[in-house]
Amino acid sequence: MSEGKNVLVIGSGGREFAIAKALKQSEHVNHVYCAPGNVGMPTVGVEPVAIAENDFAALIKFAKEHQVTWTFVGPETALVDGIVDEFHQAGLKIFGPDARAAQLEGSKDYALNFMQQAKVPTAKHTTYDQLNAAREGLDQYGFPVVIKANGLEGGKGVVIAPDQASAAVTLTQMFQAGQTRVVLEECLQGPEYSLFVLIENGQYRILPMAQDHKRAYDQDKGPNTGGMGAYSPLPQLADADYQRMIDEVVKQTVKGLVDGGYHYHGILYIGLMLTAAGPKVIEYNVRLGDPETQVILPRLKTDLFELVDACLNDEELPQVEVHEQAVLGVVLAAKGYPTNPVHGQNLGTFPAKPGITIDYANVAGDLTKLTGAGGRLLMVISEADDLKTAQANVYTYINQLDVPECEYRHDIGDKALK
Repeated sequence: MSEGKNVLVIGSGGREFAIAKALKQSEHVNHVYCAPGNVGMPTVGVEPVAIAENDFAALIKFAKEHQVTWTFVGPETALVDGIVDEFHQAGLKIFGPDARAAQLEGSKDYALNFMQQAKVPTAKHTTYDQLNAAREGLDQYGFPVVIKANGLEGGKGVVIAPDQASAAVTLTQMFQAGQTRVVLEECLQGPEYSLFVLIENGQYRILPMAQDHKRAYDQDKGPNTGGMGAYSPLPQLADADYQRMIDEVVKQTVKGLVDGGYHYHGILYIGLMLTAAGPKVIEYNVRLGDPETQVILPRLKTDLFELVDACLNDEELPQVEVHEQAVLGVVLAAKGYPTNPVHGQNLGTFPAKPGITIDYANVAGDLTKLTGAGGRLLMVISEADDLKTAQANVYTYINQLDVPECEYRHDIGDKALK
């Protein structure tokens, strides 16, 4: 493997910040571009490129002109829209599944059918394409019931309805908003975990696990969001339960991909719930998660470039080695997120402090005077010898900031520390 490679990351959020930062740290990499990137990326030596993530022709042109060795796709929309297929047709290497495989995230119904075929444990479910049929179908489920929009919703298309009346309202709203299919699922009970697998056709490597916090407010209250914080490792997860996740979920999923002729080259995120009956899959994502990426990549001893490069060249995948240190991150979001986030609030600067890193996402302006651009603005992260110390470091830092039109959860990591 020769040195001095140029790589391109697609996306602009905290996930892409973390991916680009990890690639920049590789001894094999000379230059990391990120399209479109964000104003914080130069803090870690990454160059933003003003090309939209859905402008495939311009991205292909840029990759050719800048001798990009390969491209790493961050966001799901580009994958579902076929960026991998377009790059392949242009003779370029790109890390991520093609449009067919991306339907595992792009359509809840497609993913559930795949799980059923591959014998992957999941919740009882039914898909409906008519409002009246869906409302009648509620009689087949107890409450609370999970209602999922079929398509991409940025992590916010899932509603847990506590009763018949709220479920009926939610279904009506989803169909009126243009959903053509809606999924009803039984509401599973148990802790949720995020498992990430790097897949090279039938070969795979498991990355560090994490726990995400989807609800907007403390104690898992409020609406679902894209994620308000995460941490890794998971001391509360027993070894036997982890092994069941590998045997019953990961192996069956990878076998299903091979049997289905998917030729999968990329990341598969498996959202799991550990129920009394064992692990069950809540959802697949066909890329790294946000905010979990920001806490799992710092734990990798293995060079991320080497992992991805081996995958794209169909070589033996390096073994994944992991740092023992704990990593915990808390998302600073705009006030009103996710329903009506404030835009343009002054954020000022984020002073350097030992043991603290900032992964920027939806920010504007420049690093001397940042403003918010809506949604999740950035993530404050700490690496420490244990989760308790990492948690204390993050909240001590955040509590010293002057960010009046922002909000964050105060309990990230508590489930591991009880």
